[in-house]
Amino acid sequence: MIAEDLLYQFGLTPKQTLVYLAVLKIGATLPAKIAIETRLNRSTTYVILRELAEKGLVMQSERKHKKTFTAVPPERLISLMEFRAKQYTQMADQARKLLPELKSMMNSGINTPRVQLFEGKKGMQSAYEDTLTAKTGIKAYASVDDTEKTLPGFFPDYYKRRAKKGIHIDAIFPNTAMALVLHKRDKAENRTSLLVPQDTFNFSPEINIYNNKVAFFSWCDQFAMIIESQELAEAQNKAFLLAWEEAQRLEQKCCPIHKG
Repeated sequence: MIAEDLLYQFGLTPKQTLVYLAVLKIGATLPAKIAIETRLNRSTTYVILRELAEKGLVMQSERKHKKTFTAVPPERLISLMEFRAKQYTQMADQARKLLPELKSMMNSGINTPRVQLFEGKKGMQSAYEDTLTAKTGIKAYASVDDTEKTLPGFFPDYYKRRAKKGIHIDAIFPNTAMALVLHKRDKAENRTSLLVPQDTFNFSPEINIYNNKVAFFSWCDQFAMIIESQELAEAQNKAFLLAWEEAQRLEQKCCPIHKG
């Protein structure tokens, strides 16, 4: 039922939804009658009615020393939702103001490595979103064919957003037809890429190095792992610089096709 789905989104539990719709249907009535209508026991029904009253969805009154409950008009739901949305907006604004202070407290004075694991395609997309926090650019080894095959349609938008944020990436790709297409868009997508011989360097796992993090993406097993460690990031940066110098030599020698 559409009404039930909307009430779930509003934050009601299945039992709260059942009771609210019963009160709405019956009108002003006693908890006992609502219990019969919903097939819930009386004590549970009464607890749920009080919860709904606290949410402002039912009104309680007393007649001849007996408590009756009435559902608020359905139009009231809209104003309640608008009020709730306003509250969440205010909370989000407060959280933004508090964020710098909380981040300054995070692991304060402690240089502890942190590992995050992201599973499945959705998880890998979340890991890529973290790379958009890069402050001094990204260094990457990547197989373009594997990335496009696993997450089709994700990367064109990701490249645009990364470029819009001014995050430059230095990337080493195996020289394939798809990598060549990407290479030709380097300037538009704020990237410098080098192509290396595919037969020798057809690596599948992708590595991104940024900030004090190293992100690994496994396309075969479909998971990503981000390790936050200043020591590891510095070591990977140095290894990438060595690889970059060799990639420049290999590209000039073996992959002249992309020039021009």
